[in-house]
Amino acid sequence: MQGIYTISLLFFANIMMTFAWYGHLKLAEYSWFQKWPLIAVIVFSWSIAFFEYCLQVPANRIGFEGNGGPFNLMQLKVTQEVITLVVFMLFSVIAFHLQIRWNHIVAGLLLILAVYFVFGFK
Repeated sequence: MQGIYTISLLFFANIMMTFAWYGHLKLAEYSWFQKWPLIAVIVFSWSIAFFEYCLQVPANRIGFEGNGGPFNLMQLKVTQEVITLVVFMLFSVIAFHLQIRWNHIVAGLLLILAVYFVFGFK
């Protein structure tokens, strides 16, 4: 169950992180948000990032083998990066109507290969 909790927390943390890092670019389409000074946008993003950390830190603690979890440090990091890129790709398609191209698919396959190498050998 710790692995499921870890991956779930990482997934939701990465949704928040993606919105904190890139959501302001989408919100800039609204006139009320365009009037915000940069410092307000930074504080807005930090306020979202705080809640992201409230999920990310427990995910790493629960999932780390040194705390009784199923993942070593490298596995945690690679899992987090794969989740980050999947969430980012979905965000890009939904919010910015990004077109998925062949190179994005190849990159995804290489990520799967990275997961295989990190988890497949001890």
